[in-house]
Amino acid sequence: MNKKQVVIVGAGPCGISAAIECEKAGCDVTLIEKGNIVNALYHYPTHQQFFSTSEKLAIGDIPFYSTERKPKRNEALVYYRKVAEEYDLHINAFEEVQSIHQQSDGKFTVETKKKNNDIKTYQSDAVIIATGYYDSPNYLGVPGEEQNHVLHYFHEAHPFFNQKVAVIGGKNSAVDAALELEKAGAEVTVYYRDNDYSSSIKPWILPEFESLVRHGKITMHFNTAIESIGKDTITVNHEKLNRQTYDADFVFAMTGYHPDHSFIRSMGVKVDEASGRPEYDPETMETNVPGIYIAGVIAAGNNANEIFIENGRHHGELIAKSIIV
Repeated sequence: MNKKQVVIVGAGPCGISAAIECEKAGCDVTLIEKGNIVNALYHYPTHQQFFSTSEKLAIGDIPFYSTERKPKRNEALVYYRKVAEEYDLHINAFEEVQSIHQQSDGKFTVETKKKNNDIKTYQSDAVIIATGYYDSPNYLGVPGEEQNHVLHYFHEAHPFFNQKVAVIGGKNSAVDAALELEKAGAEVTVYYRDNDYSSSIKPWILPEFESLVRHGKITMHFNTAIESIGKDTITVNHEKLNRQTYDADFVFAMTGYHPDHSFIRSMGVKVDEASGRPEYDPETMETNVPGIYIAGVIAAGNNANEIFIENGRHHGELIAKSIIV
């Protein structure tokens, strides 16, 4: 009996978990990743600490040991590399899927482009889309946002020592960035459109942030809408102060991310316009296109807070059972 060929697009934790489950079920699996293994996690801030415990981030029945109850980014990178080694997964990194077409017999042709621009073609019985949303930031749509000093990703604070830095947003990514920037000696001002701190902020960091605001180490503006970004300024509209312009050498627009559905739409997968959620069977994770499955945060549509590694890691079990039927 021939093994079923499975191509997984995306080698993040949920894609790796799906690969492990499919291999356990007897499938021959190839993971294709346009960046490096767990690419999104790699691009997290250098000192990022997860909301989940290490137990909830573990995959493939391999324990995730951490120096703290909630592991940090570097520990996760090591862990997922070791999992991939342990299962000897076939991961083609730095290779981007260009197109996926379903043949008349129901199988799929997957065409990719490698980092040297070589084109490669795969044949598969099933395709699992395990791409995330971290590559698509939510833009503000204001004048000046396209400038080089306006950033949508935060990595390290060191370059911003002694700089006036505006942070836009009020959830975890914005608060984490503001704390790191203040620690590195930046003059930090945070602008948030709501009237109070977000309930989603990690409870162990909010007291520190609030203390820094109370003591004038970080300036916090609630109820503000961003109007424009200049070369070294930011103009906002306050609910009470009206239009104000402040100095800003750098701007971090930490306004979240969204899934790019153009890829799965090109394969015929239907996406709900309101929720951004692809059409799929929650018991199998199979989309409206037979043989195409989704795993991980892409299943949540626009609500990125609905699916994380800790619940998306189980999608592979459902998919594997469906594929081998």
